[in-house]
Amino acid sequence: MSKKPEITMYGAYWCPDCRRSKGFLGEHQIPYNWVDIEQDQDGEAYVIEINNGKRVIPTIEFGDGSILVEPSNAQLAEKLNLKTTAERSHYDLIVIGGGPAGLTAALYTSREGIDTLVIERAALGGQAATTQWLDNVPGFSEGISGADFSGQLRLQAERFGAELLQAQDVVSIHSHSNYHCVLTSDGSEYSARALLITTGSRYKRLNIPGEEDYIGVGIHFCATCDGVFYKGMSVAVLGGGNSATEESLFLTKFVDQVTLLVREDNLSASQILQDKVLNHPDINVRFNTEVEEFRGEKSKLKSVIIKNNKSGEAEEIHPAGVFIFIGQDPNTSFLTDSGIETNIWDFILTGHDLVHDRSRPKGFKSRDPVILETSVPGIMAAGDVRAGSTKQVASAAGEGATAALLIREYLKTV
Repeated sequence: MSKKPEITMYGAYWCPDCRRSKGFLGEHQIPYNWVDIEQDQDGEAYVIEINNGKRVIPTIEFGDGSILVEPSNAQLAEKLNLKTTAERSHYDLIVIGGGPAGLTAALYTSREGIDTLVIERAALGGQAATTQWLDNVPGFSEGISGADFSGQLRLQAERFGAELLQAQDVVSIHSHSNYHCVLTSDGSEYSARALLITTGSRYKRLNIPGEEDYIGVGIHFCATCDGVFYKGMSVAVLGGGNSATEESLFLTKFVDQVTLLVREDNLSASQILQDKVLNHPDINVRFNTEVEEFRGEKSKLKSVIIKNNKSGEAEEIHPAGVFIFIGQDPNTSFLTDSGIETNIWDFILTGHDLVHDRSRPKGFKSRDPVILETSVPGIMAAGDVRAGSTKQVASAAGEGATAALLIREYLKTV
């Protein structure tokens, strides 16, 4: 059962600070009531009253009666008792990213007595925390909600003594001697003998009206995770590359009809995938088609407004669900000048990929990097941020466990 909101935010759809505050609460899975003062006269009057005649938004009221007006993310974090400062400055291991890979690694290392700090910018659990339902995680025969799964992982890591730090962005890392240093957005610096990067990736968004409102309740980014919920229904898939075509074919195992919406006038997927999709009786491909808006009611997606970018003709379609596959961006911007090598898409290279048909990284003259080790000795990467990962919860957790065991062995040498 979802937690009843104890927070009410007064704002307006056009307000950028309102969007930022909504995004912060959403990232941390904190429920709230939204009052649009453009549509609610009583709400507008209340905002003016408590702000001494000024129409200032966002105005956020909490369950204890306290109010924050135009708060920064740091002020919200403090109010919500999110831990944003670590207890110490040095650890055996720092895990950057608190998704399934990072939390699994932390529970393994903490259980073995390795002092572990996990730094997470948003909600612990990563993308898994925002997934409505997980049906393909081993050990849950009836499935489990993403929020519950993430909550259990967090409790398990804490049970073994991992220290968890939330609402902190890592802005850079650097290494010297046997130490690896992490700088956070509040100016704090932490060091460790080993690092594990599990910052994941983010699905590219369309950034159109309605998209944020229906993610998880009609809009999805993983057919393997959510396709089964649309058994016997019709869905739309957005994209024209390998991911969109592969996932469209996968969805035909469950759904009656897939409408593949392609912005260009051709598919960019491999030829074999193009042939399969174009000749599949349950896939209808519509080229030169862009999505302009998602519409719904009662928190559920009801229709999609599309437009032919050649003719300009608009149309409203009614798929039961929409799957967006227009690419992923790894969360690696903080690695600039770190010495950690990435591929052309900015995913982190690890293990054999660092020495196969290429110059050997300078830190590995006497040995090869182990399977999840980056180009900097003692810094590992696991989960979605790593080049070659499968972008699934179960495999991310498995990589986290593997990384933990590799880190245990590495720490014996420094």
